[in-house]
Amino acid sequence: MKVFTPDEVATAATNKYLGVLVAAKYARELNALPLERSPYGAVKFTTLAVEALTSEDRKLQYRLVHHMRSAPTA
Repeated sequence: MKVFTPDEVATAATNKYLGVLVAAKYARELNALPLERSPYGAVKFTTLAVEALTSEDRKLQYRLVHHMRSAPTA
């Protein structure tokens, strides 16, 4: 298992916390794939997601979407 440092994740994302959230979201998407059609085999999805985020060729790209909160109704 490869070990990723917080600095590696922080350079790939704005900060290490955002990097972990992006990788976790991607790992959930990979986990939703049918297992028999998955091309990844026995690789853990969290490791695969962080590896895709921190790779040199930026296999995993993301964008932040800011949602406006609606005003509470009375």
